[in-house]
Amino acid sequence: MAPAGALRDLTLALGAAVAALGSLLFIAWKIYFRGTGTGTDWGGWWERELRELRDRDPPGDAPPPTPHPPVPPQLDWRQVLVLGLDGAGKSSVLHYICSQTARERIAPTRGFNSAQLCVEGLEMDLLEVGGSQNLRAYWPHYLSQAHVLVFVVDSVDRSRLLTARQELHALLAAEPRLPVVVLANKQDKSDALSAAELREELALHTLCEQRELFFLPTSATWASLSTATSVLRVKNLLVTLLSQP
Repeated sequence: MAPAGALRDLTLALGAAVAALGSLLFIAWKIYFRGTGTGTDWGGWWERELRELRDRDPPGDAPPPTPHPPVPPQLDWRQVLVLGLDGAGKSSVLHYICSQTARERIAPTRGFNSAQLCVEGLEMDLLEVGGSQNLRAYWPHYLSQAHVLVFVVDSVDRSRLLTARQELHALLAAEPRLPVVVLANKQDKSDALSAAELREELALHTLCEQRELFFLPTSATWASLSTATSVLRVKNLLVTLLSQP
């Protein structure tokens, strides 16, 4: 049996030989792959990947950027002030100007009511202020912001025509240049005054001739939309007036 010292020397010698052989094989492997240009170091691999990407998708062939959606044009804002005594039909006029949906009953406005309508490059803000006696004191405060005044008169309410005339003339005196559209509403009623009678009762002939004044007989009902007293005529007139420079 070989002595322990001899075995230790033999083990060390074999380990050194294996280490030397491994080093020689690693050096030979590096030299081989370096000569073939296929080195596996991370730096070389990354450069080759970038080079392949550049060769496959040259900058000139890149797809064009996605265009942004077009910006919608800015609408011109206009305000239409809708006034008249309580019960004249102001809320119904607003409804059928903005919608042709039939309504059996439209609740009267207790304070304020508004509707928006975008048509032909215009953004119309229709503001209705209630016509009860305690709210009429607020009417003049809204005149300065309005571009057109719509004044609705009940053609059946004969007992309050004088009050309607006084309120209308007071508004016109406060804003002498404001365009005005007077509506002789409820012409569908059998006992309604005619347009000529209402024009006389409201004393429209006494107003300044330089003011833009329009007088239309109307019926703010769904059944009347296809008749000569349709509220759609009011809508078309407002668009024409507000489109003027």
